[in-house]
Amino acid sequence: MAERPDYRFLVAPGGSLRGRLRVPGDKSISHRAIMLASIAEGQTQISGFLEGADSLATLAAFRAMGVSITDPENGEVWVEGVGRDGLRAPLGPLDMGNSGTAMRLLAGLLAGQRFPVTLIGDGSLSRRPMRRIVDPLTRMGARIQASPAGTAPLLIEPTDALRGIEYRLPMASAQVKSCLMLAGLYAQGETCIHEPEPTRDHTERMLTAFGYAVRRQGLKVCVSGGGRLRSCRLQIPADISSAAFFLVGASIAPGSDLVLEEVGINPTRVGVINILRAMGADIELLDRRTAGGEPVADIRVKAAPLRGIKIPAQQVPLAIDEFPALFIAAACAQGETVLRGAAELRVKESDRIQAMADGLSRLGIQAEPLADGIRIQGGPLGSATGELAIDAQGDHRIAMAFAIAGLRAQGPIEIRDCANVETSFPNFVHLAAQAGLAISDQRL
Repeated sequence: MAERPDYRFLVAPGGSLRGRLRVPGDKSISHRAIMLASIAEGQTQISGFLEGADSLATLAAFRAMGVSITDPENGEVWVEGVGRDGLRAPLGPLDMGNSGTAMRLLAGLLAGQRFPVTLIGDGSLSRRPMRRIVDPLTRMGARIQASPAGTAPLLIEPTDALRGIEYRLPMASAQVKSCLMLAGLYAQGETCIHEPEPTRDHTERMLTAFGYAVRRQGLKVCVSGGGRLRSCRLQIPADISSAAFFLVGASIAPGSDLVLEEVGINPTRVGVINILRAMGADIELLDRRTAGGEPVADIRVKAAPLRGIKIPAQQVPLAIDEFPALFIAAACAQGETVLRGAAELRVKESDRIQAMADGLSRLGIQAEPLADGIRIQGGPLGSATGELAIDAQGDHRIAMAFAIAGLRAQGPIEIRDCANVETSFPNFVHLAAQAGLAISDQRL
């Protein structure tokens, strides 16, 4: 396999973030929208769809299974649903690229189909743990097999019948919960999942939007098999995970005053706002409203002095994808910030704890990686170029986090291996530069 050309970010120090901007549509919701619209009856209109590589991989997978889906145009997609049992066998493996969400959710949806299918991904995805879905799906009667290491590729064979189960998640995971709920659509009886902590509830909300009954009781959510999904119109809000980089950037850069438009503020996703506010951030939610069953708001953030904190355990699952950005906030805060209970960060697109600790150390910040978190002592950010450039390790969130760090750096920052930013935020460089970050990109 030919080596991928290096794609780098170059960030000059200083600047502030000002004005108004809308970050791309929510990636988690975009995945789910394509999946559920494909197995619904009738035509579904989706607005605000994220046109990044991850979401497009999900779209391509359902086209390969016989679903007619228009090319995205300014975030609008039309899906001709084939019904709950209308998917067809693809001609080859389904490549989910870099997306763990797509692979894990799709495994649940495909576990009850009448045809064999193989799910593959890129090198990063092929290292991520899949036993967390393989084991409970097997309990439901699925015939699913991972590699000996418990990773992709996933081989799924037809089964006589799935059966509903009662399952207690060993860790808070919206991906595992959603995987089992989607399998539950094809199971006999009721499937109930118990969560140890609340996680994002996009699947529950969207199933309801498609007219499918979901039973919720505290931290338990249940679905019964055999129902039908009815087409609808979906409006996908801007992604709070993408907005997080600008929330942090405007908080740390003196003179910043930025409004982020139409951002999803689902209560299971607002950990980044809660944590930044606890650190002293000046964040205001404006014009709260509902779009596509999801709460949204315009978010105004202004520069403010931040202080280090011990991050509350209950906020960890609500901000699990936003910690790379939050670690930059911690580096710019006065005092020490400590995160525990976030071992999941070790098995994301990269080991995000180690990758962020290494990069922060190159910028002169004391960052001590812990087994399930990190300890960061705030201080001045230096420079990182040439042989000491930051290595994003192919992880889009690491790349964007260190780009934002340039707002407070004392010298330029060079970030290597940034190509996967296209998976979730294809116009990041343009929007960041528009807002005031002195960033450029370079392909070598």
